[in-house]
Amino acid sequence: MGKSEEESKEAPRPTLIRPPPEDLSKAPIENTLEVTELAVIGPNIFTNARQPWHPPGARGIYGGAVIAMCLAAGQKTVPSDFLVHSMHCYFLLAGSGELPILFHVELVRDGRSFATRTVQARQKGRCIFTTTISFVREGSSGPRGSQVSHASSMPIDEKTGKPCQPPPDDYDGEPELVRSGPNPFQSARIEVTNADSPRPQDKKTRQWYRAKGKISAEGGQQAHLTALAYVSDSYFIGTIGRIHKLWRFPFHPEDFDKLPEDVQERVHALHEWEGLGHPKDMVGRPEIGMMVSLDHSIYFHEPAKVRADEWMLSEMESPWAGDGRGVVTQRIYNKDGMLLATCVQEGLVRLEKNPGKTDSKL
Repeated sequence: MGKSEEESKEAPRPTLIRPPPEDLSKAPIENTLEVTELAVIGPNIFTNARQPWHPPGARGIYGGAVIAMCLAAGQKTVPSDFLVHSMHCYFLLAGSGELPILFHVELVRDGRSFATRTVQARQKGRCIFTTTISFVREGSSGPRGSQVSHASSMPIDEKTGKPCQPPPDDYDGEPELVRSGPNPFQSARIEVTNADSPRPQDKKTRQWYRAKGKISAEGGQQAHLTALAYVSDSYFIGTIGRIHKLWRFPFHPEDFDKLPEDVQERVHALHEWEGLGHPKDMVGRPEIGMMVSLDHSIYFHEPAKVRADEWMLSEMESPWAGDGRGVVTQRIYNKDGMLLATCVQEGLVRLEKNPGKTDSKL
């Protein structure tokens, strides 16, 4: 018996090619960000090898994955001694986790010291994300001692008065909701400095993170850089919610006691781990209605020194929010205090008009 027209329609699939088996010799982040060239379609076109992560409650796939896969595609079009030093990105449409992504790379310029690429991420012919990436040839500016040089120092821990120190190598303190997810990164509890200040612009959030496993020699420095690009979007625009103490869960804080005990425990653990204390302390606080990233820039200061599978410290703050938007800056340091990258993000930030019925991206 023949199939009906409805049955004959091929169901959407998240990749154009059959996902390859996980390569256990590589770190999870390397498998997550693998892209494949599609020479049969055209030059400098790539696609995702595996389905990207769609965070629960989010409007689309995790933005850091699209940023990083665009970088991975762009890296495949430049010589191996050219490393990324800046990316300027725009999120245009929410990406679907059920459809393949095509990454179209345009070779804008190739010089002796710098190379420029634009990359568009497309689904069903529509551009969902675009970025311009600049690469610099290693050593093209001469010896370090002959250059103008300075960098911000490792932040000071409020409790000890000394530079912040990473968690132990055997750290395993993530809440169940975080540890059990598909995140290829491990992270420590978020700390909010000046937490009692009435001025959100005076607060900062700090968090240590590292890629799980060890990034392979095969992946090389490019894999460390795509990993940093991936994690740079983690909790980024969400900083606005933390410094303003905005409620972000899909139920009103007054209803916390009505939840089953096991759910209360998980929500409490996650809320505290994100640096916001007990959920009951949020009663009466404004609620997030929508929080969406609009643009994202990364300046890689020390691309050759990035080791994404070692602890890195992210410090975020917001100099401004208003008119339904907010700006957050981020500095990323290695465990020894070297400033690896500076990031800037602007996002849409709207409060819930009917508290208790949120549909947040976070």
